[in-house]
Amino acid sequence: MAEAQALADREPSENEIKLVIGASSAGTIFEWYDFFIYGTLAYILKDAFYDVDNDTLGLLLVWSTFAVGFAFRPIGAILFGFLGDRLGRKYTFLVTVTLMGIATAGVGLIPTVDQIGIVAPIIVIFLRVLQGLALGGEYGGAAIYVAEHAPPEKRGFYTSFIQASVVGGFVLSIIVVLLCRFIIPEDDFNAWGWRVPFLLSILLLAISLWMRFKLSESPVFKAMKEAGETSGNPFIESFTYPGNKKRIFVALFGVAGILTTIWYTAFFSTLSFLKGDMRLDELTVEIILLIAGLLSMGFYLLVGRWSDRVGRKKPIVIGALASLALLFPIFWTMGNLANPALAEAAEKYPVVVTGPECVTDPFADLFDREQSDCGKILGSLTSSGVSYTVIPGETLGVTVAGADVVIPEEWLESGNDLRDGMQAALSQSGFDFTRQVPPLANIIGIIAMLLALGVLSALTYGSVAALLSEMFPPRIRYSSMSIPYHIGAGYLGGFLPLISGIIVASTGNVYSGLWYTWVVVAFGVVIAWWGLPDGPPTDFSDDVAT
Repeated sequence: MAEAQALADREPSENEIKLVIGASSAGTIFEWYDFFIYGTLAYILKDAFYDVDNDTLGLLLVWSTFAVGFAFRPIGAILFGFLGDRLGRKYTFLVTVTLMGIATAGVGLIPTVDQIGIVAPIIVIFLRVLQGLALGGEYGGAAIYVAEHAPPEKRGFYTSFIQASVVGGFVLSIIVVLLCRFIIPEDDFNAWGWRVPFLLSILLLAISLWMRFKLSESPVFKAMKEAGETSGNPFIESFTYPGNKKRIFVALFGVAGILTTIWYTAFFSTLSFLKGDMRLDELTVEIILLIAGLLSMGFYLLVGRWSDRVGRKKPIVIGALASLALLFPIFWTMGNLANPALAEAAEKYPVVVTGPECVTDPFADLFDREQSDCGKILGSLTSSGVSYTVIPGETLGVTVAGADVVIPEEWLESGNDLRDGMQAALSQSGFDFTRQVPPLANIIGIIAMLLALGVLSALTYGSVAALLSEMFPPRIRYSSMSIPYHIGAGYLGGFLPLISGIIVASTGNVYSGLWYTWVVVAFGVVIAWWGLPDGPPTDFSDDVAT
């Protein structure tokens, strides 16, 4: 049965459409809140669950565990995509939101590494696996559910609420953290208060289930089921349906690869960049991201509505090309606004490191590998947000603006002692390593840069739920769109904080991690230009080349 006919026969009322969008969007906000709260609290979790004497390694381990959840998203997409195409859209994403809520609350109950040792990070990893499986089924279910209720001429606008809800989950995670910081004293928050945002997911789960139980099944799925047209094996058919291999390839690299790397750069890379490299006051960073996130949600709705007129391809290609041109300038500007004294000191007092084996190994402590003394120094500079130049030589040495820095032997025995000692020495040359609160004008400038990133993300993400729904046949839609989306989001995007962090730790350049985003987007825009359909949006049809 044709999809348009199914909608015509069962056209939802205006109130039903509002309930569909509201319940699906709220559930998406809560589920992404559950996933993002881990990243928002990364700087606390590294001390709670990892016993390492190295800030950079601790943060990389947190991002590694963050990436584990993303790694399992494609498996969740296969599992829940199968169930969604066989059993229905509604009940499948009821299961996913329940699994996500329980796993997130579990993180808030885990004893710290000081209490139970290595068992703590093992439990965290297990719960992140469950979160990844759940999230693999959530997005496809919510996006398809709204798309299959929406009239074709409003599909981009209606589904853009799902895209905006992903940002809403990030915003909600920041709001909850800020409220906890205001209510709970800082020392108590760092000791135990960080658990509260995780435990809150139980309440959010209850609200989400209550709202989603009020929904009825998608009219398109109902029509297929009544006609006996549901797929026998959606996973297999996703790769055997005529033309679907090309569609999956385009969806993976030309859609998901672009949107997910830009999205995580816009929100998580900036979080790490401002808190870590630029050493901004943590509360200030969270307020800045809250304001920028709230304001940027509207961009997704505008792009979704625009795509209903001009098609889905144009916003994505424009956003990707603009990202290639503006990514580095935006971060350079943000860095100079966030900590102008640090940027000025780095230019005025260049740091030069000489010595043998001058290569840093960020995972040396984890795998019990011997780190060279020069590598230890490079690691301490990177964790302090200080750029440096390496000159190979036989004698270990550090100079700041040509003046030698004396490095006692005992500094090299402890990562934290070396970091503190190097910061003290560099402070005498003009570097300032205290937490910064920029002037109001600079804060406004940072928000403007974040909003620019929000526009780039909205252009490449705002119309995607509608686009992916239109790219694939209804009988295997849940599986066909979820698999490439979550492979792209899970691996290309989910590993971005970790890969970028390793690049920065290895090069000592706080901006070098952006090259990962740039390369993925550059490849993706070529695929999008070649593979996405031109012109106004159309329902899926076997005779339309996509």
